[in-house]
Amino acid sequence: MKAKDIVTCALFAALMGVGANVAPLLTIGGVPITLQLLFAIIAGGLLGSRLGAFSMAAYLFIGLAGAPIFAQFKGGLGSLFSPTFGYVISFVFVAYLVGKLFEKEKMNWLTYIGAGSLSILVNYGIGTNYMYLAFKYWVAAPEGFSYLMAWSWMVAYLPLDIGVTIMSLILIPRLQKALKRQPVANQPAA
Repeated sequence: MKAKDIVTCALFAALMGVGANVAPLLTIGGVPITLQLLFAIIAGGLLGSRLGAFSMAAYLFIGLAGAPIFAQFKGGLGSLFSPTFGYVISFVFVAYLVGKLFEKEKMNWLTYIGAGSLSILVNYGIGTNYMYLAFKYWVAAPEGFSYLMAWSWMVAYLPLDIGVTIMSLILIPRLQKALKRQPVANQPAA
């Protein structure tokens, strides 16, 4: 890896920490509202599959090592037992798959719709199934808890996640264009 790649991966790991705690007290049904999906999609779109996934994995391992960068300023190995930790795991796959799609496909509105849909499916698929298993096996589940109930909880988040996904897919081409601009040469002082 080049130094530039290491720096951009570190930047996206840091952005994930900020995005996780943008609204530390805002929760719906015990699940914190974050901007992590936004940064995971942008990481895949800007850095590509390999570096995007690497930056999200770096975020995951920094948090597991104890840095308080997960939602609500949590961190450490105990986070593995949180019902929402599956969503953190999903960000590695979201970044990888978005990056892979952008690397392979011609950039048009169908690619963006595909990337957005895939992002939400992967995020919800991994995260909600992890949450279900957590409530079933190691966290006290609410009365009458079922697989259908776990998925029905996610309906409240879907509009927000669709909006965040659309925002990220609008930002990616603009950021790509801005990053390709050449810096102005240094002018000698008069």
